[in-house]
Amino acid sequence: MRTLGLIGGTTWHSTLEYYRGINAQVAARRGELSSAELLLYSVDFAAFQPATDPAGWERIARGFADIARRLEHAGAKCIVLCANTAHIVADSVQASVAVPLLHIADATAEAVAAAGLSRVGLLGTRPTMEHTFFSSRLAKRGIATLVPDEAERAYIHASILGELGRGVFTPETRARYLAIGDRLAGRGAQGIILGCTEIPMLLTGTACPWPTIDTMEHHVRAAVAFALGEST
Repeated sequence: MRTLGLIGGTTWHSTLEYYRGINAQVAARRGELSSAELLLYSVDFAAFQPATDPAGWERIARGFADIARRLEHAGAKCIVLCANTAHIVADSVQASVAVPLLHIADATAEAVAAAGLSRVGLLGTRPTMEHTFFSSRLAKRGIATLVPDEAERAYIHASILGELGRGVFTPETRARYLAIGDRLAGRGAQGIILGCTEIPMLLTGTACPWPTIDTMEHHVRAAVAFALGEST
């Protein structure tokens, strides 16, 4: 089994789900007493939350790159950033290490393509929705991306940092997300990408009226496949 290097804490709530999901899948595949060989570096999210300027992102990129190098030196055979937004600096992190970085958008794009979808909505933080680090990798697979309007993007971003990232999940916020998803579907989205690792937690137990793509779920599958030697 190959050792995974996880950078978590962004947030710790979703990092728990990464840890749980990876180990549950390894146990299911290898036997109930099996678990993943992994190294987890959990950051202080207050120091790594989404930046508002290029200098802030450069600082975050340096921080994640330093952590990735530590994990590599400790024996990690790949790097897994346990958050969607963190992938805005994924290229910089990848350039800092010799081992591969498993990109969450690549895992998601593969799942969307396998489902036969060509036009999807994308929910997440402002950087995830507004920058191209996610949508460009979907476009390489011929998948078009729709995002909510300005007011809805502002609401989603604020709710992620003010509620979901703190482990607060309310019926009112769930209803707003469902309404936003409905509007994206009305604009032609064939499915909705839950592009923040806390959004699936918000929608747990909810019967969504449109197909959902949980980025964390597919990222976890990619990490397990790598750990078990099923991918490079």
